[in-house]
Formats: sequence, C-alpha cells, structure tokens
Amino acid sequence: MKTSRLCPSPRRRAAVLCGVLSVMLACAAAHAADLPALWKERVKSVVAVEFFTETELDRRTSLVAGVVADNNGTIALPPGIVGARVTAAQLKDFRVHLPGDPASAYAKGEYLGQDNLSGWNFVRVEEKVRGRLTPVTAFAGKPGTAEPAMAEEVWGIGLRGKEEDFLPYLMVARVGLVQSLPERTAVALGEVAAPGLPVFNGEGAFAGIAEGGFGSSYLQYGARGGATPIMLMNVEESRVFVLAAEVTPWLTRAPANVMGRPIPWFGANVGPTDPELTAFLKLDAQSACSVSEVYESSPAEKAGVKAGDIIVALDGKPLPRLTPERVAMRFFDREVDRRAPGDKLAFTVLRGSERVELTATLGDEPKLAREAERKYFEKLGLTVREFVFGDGVVRRVKLAEQKGVLAHFVKASTPVSTAGLQPDDWIQEIDGTEIKTFAEAVTKLAAIEADTVRTEFVLLVSRRGETQVLRVKQK
Repeated sequence: MKTSRLCPSPRRRAAVLCGVLSVMLACAAAHAADLPALWKERVKSVVAVEFFTETELDRRTSLVAGVVADNNGTIALPPGIVGARVTAAQLKDFRVHLPGDPASAYAKGEYLGQDNLSGWNFVRVEEKVRGRLTPVTAFAGKPGTAEPAMAEEVWGIGLRGKEEDFLPYLMVARVGLVQSLPERTAVALGEVAAPGLPVFNGEGAFAGIAEGGFGSSYLQYGARGGATPIMLMNVEESRVFVLAAEVTPWLTRAPANVMGRPIPWFGANVGPTDPELTAFLKLDAQSACSVSEVYESSPAEKAGVKAGDIIVALDGKPLPRLTPERVAMRFFDREVDRRAPGDKLAFTVLRGSERVELTATLGDEPKLAREAERKYFEKLGLTVREFVFGDGVVRRVKLAEQKGVLAHFVKASTPVSTAGLQPDDWIQEIDGTEIKTFAEAVTKLAAIEADTVRTEFVLLVSRRGETQVLRVKQK
C-alpha cells in the first residue's frame, strides 16, 4: 500500500515532530544561554533614585526606579512620584543608586522637571557614574521590528529595597493583550518589571517600559455573606508596559526648566462622549470628545469653541476608534500636549446638525498650583498660596473676580486651626481688609504675626461656595 504525501506515515510524522521539537529546544537553549549575557548588559540601563520632600513639618524620603534615557546621565522616572501640591523647591538631595552597589554608594542627581506629555520626571546624574550606565535605547530592536505578539515571552527588571542594595532581579511573562490606551500598551500574564523599568523581548530588544497604577479586581466575601468589590495593586511590580515605539520619543523630552515650561494650552474641559450619543450621531466607526466647558479668554474660546460641541476630527482626520470612551479624551489631550504654544490646532466639531471647522492657536498654560508663590507663617500655623487660574476654574470665578489667597497648609493645634480654617479655604479678607494679591496677604499676615500685643484677628473665607467669618485668637 502506497503512502500519500498528504497523509504521511506514523513513522514520518514522528520524525517530523522530533525535528520540530529539536529546533524548538535548540532555540530555547540558545535563549537560555544568552539571557545571562543579555541581563548583564541591560541591567546597566536602570537605577534607583532617592530624594527628599521638605514640608512645613518634616522631611520625607521617596525611593523610585528609573531608566537611563541618554549618554548625558539623564534618568527618566515614572509619573506620579511628585505630588500635585509639591513644588520643585521642596524636592531636595537627589541620589542615584546603581543596582547591587552598597547602599552607602550613590551619585548626586539634579532634578530637571516634569514633562507635560508623558508625565515623566527627569533627573541628571553627576558625571562620575555616567560611564557605568547604558541608555535603554542602545538595546532598540531593528528598524521595523513588530510589536510583541500574543503569547510572546518577554522579560524585565525589578529592584529590591535600599536595605538590599537595590539588588536587581528577573521577571518573565507572556504577552496576553495589546491595545491602544491611547498609547499602544501590552498586558502580560504576570508581573514583568518594576514600574518605570524596561521590558525586553527574547532577543534582548527593548520592548517597552512598565507602567504603574494597574490593579486586579476581586470580590471580598464577608462572614455574613455578600461580596464587596476591591482592587489590589502591586506598587513594586507591574504586568503592564507601554510599547517601545511609543515611549522612545518621550526619552528625549527632558524639560528645559524645573517648571516643565513651555506647556501648550487649549483651554476647554474635554471629556468622553456618551456611547448612546455616539451611536445616534452615527459615529460608530470612530471616537469623539465632548466639550463641557470653555475657559474664559482661552485659545478655545478665541477659536469659537462652545460648550456642547463634539470634537470628531483633528487636522482633517477623524478621531480613531478607541475604547473605552475615556481613552478618546486622553488621545485629544495627548495631541494637544505634543504641540507647543503658538502652534495651530485644526479640528472639526459637530454643533447640532452642523459640522464646523475651527482652528485654535495654542497658548502657554496659565500658572499652575505647583508654580504658585507660597509663604509659611510658623507662629500662626498656616501656609498661604497664590490664587491661580485653575483655582478660579474649580470655583467658577470669573477672571475679574479672582483675588485673595488659598490656605495651602494648616497646622494642627494652632490659632488658625482652632478657629476652623481648613486647607484650600479661599481667604478673601484679613481683619476687614480686602486681599487682592498674594503680596498683600503676606504683608498683612507678617504684620499680625509680628505684633506681640494683638490678641486676635478675623479671616473672611469661602469654602465650597459658602462665606464664613473665622475669629482667630492668638492668646
């Protein structure tokens, strides 16, 4: 009986299977043999950074992992490591630790600021250790390298704590999902790197940078029955990483100053569009963003944007189809942040049944809270902060009516806290005198603090839209 070529004999099938298996084992063995060498070189692209935040009451330590961005000793640190209420002046004594070195060995770092697009913070390490570092981009894949495939094995780096000399360790997982959020992002089946540290493919090519903030949802059952949804988050390791093609351009975006200036500004509150409205407008093949508010004297207002407009296109191209709906909002914000003040932003809105073509000239973002002037009055027990544009937006106060200062910090068991003052209270009058500027508030409070005879003073404050009079007893 003859054997068909389309139906090989059992012996032939076994031979082919053995051959394929041999090749797979050989490839696996080759990768296993190469990994120690790959590891030895790639671990030079990561560091640990320690810094201190000085507040009115204490000095707090922070430890975070970072990736080497270039040959000039620039270190990129993940978003969220600096609180929104913290100024650059409060960040002190940056120290850069090389993985596995004794805890006492470190190099000094200089804080460069935060990039508005990526949210990354940048530090530059002193020259003495730069020769021991390698930029992560040195391990870039060949031009045109495809993004990680489903089930592809990837690996990354984690760092132990300071007491263990930031010893690096290996994590390995397989890719379970790749999607746009709006950046192309991969989700692995297990933790694959510390947030802010690189991920590599089996050949050692740079595949992306792990991102923190992703958790796993669980149901917690009580003794009396019923379940409560909870989310558990691993702050030291992540299974999510933004792909290299997305993050590589971010590594060159170290700001020119600690304030991260210039910052492009559109000047409207842009949010997701309700799915039912999107379907009604027959926008199923694309995403859209809704404008809920247009800020006074902003580039958006000057361009003719109105509350209720639905943005459907940028630069003549429909917004891509992105899910969930909030991702479309992030896409629009990102496209604004890619530009610079003075750039033109052309976009299309739906206004009722009409399509309207608009062009905005982006401005420079008004002063942010982290840039506002502050002054601490130790005897009184408070820090006052300059009133900025964003404070007016939150409180829905017109530009002409913006005045006074904010209570940025209120120390417990002090005259002002006993009187009932709270953080973020809007101080409009001090002792019956209207306060128009930060300088006026500082002058008035300094005089009160220096007066050894005075026994009390009065603050007129606004809190959640209600006005209150607080009598502060100094003695």
